[in-house]
Amino acid sequence: MIKVGIVGATGYAGQQLYYILNNHKNVEVKYISAHSSVGVCISELYGNYSNIIQQKCIGMEGAIEKLDEIDVVFLALPHGTAFDLVEKAYKKGVKVIDLGADYRIDDAKSYETWYNVEHKNPELIEEAVYGLCEINRDKIKDSSIIANPGCYTTASILAMYPLIKHGIVDEKKVIIDAASGTSGAGRSGKIDNLFCEVNENYKAYGVTNHRHTPEIEQELTKACGSEVLISFTPHLVPMNRGILATCYGFLKKDVTHEEIKAIYEEEYGNERFIRLLDTFPQTRWVRGTNLCDISFKIDERTGRIVVISAIDNLVKGAAGQAVQNMNIIFGLDEAEGIDNLAMAP
Repeated sequence: MIKVGIVGATGYAGQQLYYILNNHKNVEVKYISAHSSVGVCISELYGNYSNIIQQKCIGMEGAIEKLDEIDVVFLALPHGTAFDLVEKAYKKGVKVIDLGADYRIDDAKSYETWYNVEHKNPELIEEAVYGLCEINRDKIKDSSIIANPGCYTTASILAMYPLIKHGIVDEKKVIIDAASGTSGAGRSGKIDNLFCEVNENYKAYGVTNHRHTPEIEQELTKACGSEVLISFTPHLVPMNRGILATCYGFLKKDVTHEEIKAIYEEEYGNERFIRLLDTFPQTRWVRGTNLCDISFKIDERTGRIVVISAIDNLVKGAAGQAVQNMNIIFGLDEAEGIDNLAMAP
């Protein structure tokens, strides 16, 4: 059995992770940690566990003390809050899968610019692998620190990666409009997330300066070898979970639908968690799953291509991908614990 600890277990992403790992046949959850709920049973915070799971939360100090008892620690914390734990886990040989942003950006100065936080472990950035499984699988296998990608970035990078890698679109003119459910903003109380603020409303935010921008640019730049620039605009949708990313690329040459389809099949045809569709993705068809649905359409009139992707922001965009990374690291079936379809309706 793989012995795991979950730090930040009571937020939406952390709870989704806890839910998945409790149903994973190869995992034993040794402890869960939440600084604001020390001593509180998880079933008091999430009623779906009532009379079934009675595990109580411990604090950060307890999580550090128990590192010797686990094989891997999952972090579902705000950026800048887990440097000490990561350093201690790394030194003890405990695998780290970080759902936060601290190790996603390759350059510490860039991280500090976008997140306004001093990076206290810049030397560990070099040890971290960006955990987008379909692209970095071989690197993930031998890594000690996994930087689990953000939700918007997962949907956006997977959508555009084949086109950027094969030089089909202008890498300086990528436009991404993406919409997320409200769980992406976390569980803490914020006026902007109140029901009356969100319901019957649709809004853009983080226009031109959202923190996932450098992450998307960084990974797409690696794909083509030259600097990628994107215009990224996120939107908030009044639904619980899901992301729909609509991505626009300016074609560098004339291509046919069949040629583009062949490129996507080459990159993703054998991937368990990517579905290449002939229809356009919808968030409800991936809700609660680790799937990413992708489709495209060439706009011959404007010389552009439109690629649309859909994921569940809490699963493929967070907890599910984290478990997929764990499965790869420990040599398990990559789909173990996350091989399910969405329920309908």
